[in-house]
Amino acid sequence: MSSRRSRSRQSGASRISDEQIVDLVSRLQQLIPEIRNRRSDKVSASKVLQETCNYIRSLHREVDDLSDRLSELLESTDSDSAQAAIIRSLLM
Repeated sequence: MSSRRSRSRQSGASRISDEQIVDLVSRLQQLIPEIRNRRSDKVSASKVLQETCNYIRSLHREVDDLSDRLSELLESTDSDSAQAAIIRSLLM
């Protein structure tokens, strides 16, 4: 058997059905605030995926911003203070 056929059969075993894709897109639609808050129930799968990517990017920016703010807070706090100790213990 050729390697191409072998790969084709292997990938066929892990294929996702159209029904599963529709279900996953529907689940994503419920998780993304931008889409969930819309009046219309009909949103294309490509729009759901696009909004999901945008939402993930915004979450990454928010995490980066919070991380920067936390670093600034830790730098401005006396390293021996109780507050700094609590923050450090929460991060561990």
